[in-house]
Amino acid sequence: MASTRLDPIDRKILAELQADGRMTNVELAKRVGISAPPCLRRVRTLEEAGYIRGYHADVDEHVLGFEVQVFANVGLASQAEADLSAFEERCRAWPLVRECHMLNGEVDFILKCVAPDLSSFQSFLTGELLTTPNVESVKTSLVIRQAKDAPGVPFDVLEERLAKSA
Repeated sequence: MASTRLDPIDRKILAELQADGRMTNVELAKRVGISAPPCLRRVRTLEEAGYIRGYHADVDEHVLGFEVQVFANVGLASQAEADLSAFEERCRAWPLVRECHMLNGEVDFILKCVAPDLSSFQSFLTGELLTTPNVESVKTSLVIRQAKDAPGVPFDVLEERLAKSA
């Protein structure tokens, strides 16, 4: 399924599941205006095509005692593909690193990290990240508060764009 071949019902299914991945198939079918069996077939097709990568709970890190969130901008000494891949593999192994994005520009990667406290993050920073081969520079920014955390994509923008191209 190419993104342009998704029909309005498929896009509505994706939007509804993005907002609430726990709803039953019956509820989803009701919200998108079709019966349950074809709704389930569509969901499975969307999963198989890679539009739906998985389902997860939105866990509140603060309630679980992870009080510190930090963004770390990482510069590497070498941007050879093998070195980039080695750094990405290392990031996948670090529990405190929750997101890792390779960037174009002044830094090579930005990492989103969570930690129970500043001391735990400092130990990770000095004992792991800064001692990693090929890491040339790290600049960190401590998150004061979060103003927005919207998952996925803005389906209203997608619908507007599709309406203009029709």
